[in-house]
Amino acid sequence: MLKNPLQVRLEKLEPWQQITFMACLCERMYPNYAMFCENTEFADPRAYRAILDSVWEILTVKNAKINFERQLEKLEELFPSADEFDFYGVYPAMDACQGLSTLLHGLLDRDYLFDSMLKVSQQSVQTVADLEQAQGEEPITNDNQKENEAVCEEWDVQWAIFRPLREAVERDISLIKDLREELREEGVSNIGIAL
Repeated sequence: MLKNPLQVRLEKLEPWQQITFMACLCERMYPNYAMFCENTEFADPRAYRAILDSVWEILTVKNAKINFERQLEKLEELFPSADEFDFYGVYPAMDACQGLSTLLHGLLDRDYLFDSMLKVSQQSVQTVADLEQAQGEEPITNDNQKENEAVCEEWDVQWAIFRPLREAVERDISLIKDLREELREEGVSNIGIAL
């Protein structure tokens, strides 16, 4: 597990900030899933998008009622299996599903929200590290991760999402919407896949 000082600071966030942080990371993993679906016709990526949108809705729409158990059931049908696909894109797609699944589990059991957030943060970094290793880099560890540009960039983006959240005094709907729009407009994933 790759460590970063960010992980300690995440603990101080309020639940709405933790959920927003995870939703942002899932938003960044979405292009990996979408590209996989386009290449394989495995599923409709809009189904993933709709589940993620329901999370944004709970963050931005007052009194929104979402059945997250149902969303989790829908997501389970969208998980690809590495046994069935013989190309690398299946792994980032699985990671994207795992990240969103972890987020939904956190919403269903708020006692695990912080653990869920750490897992999603870790998942996103691991997707990057795994690709680097698959491309012939040596295994990425805590000791050498600073030498890997892609992993450093991923941590930088997570810090960039964390900072404005940390500075918000109360639940800031416009900040949440701004973060979402910025990531969507950029449309580039944690491993550089562009929609």
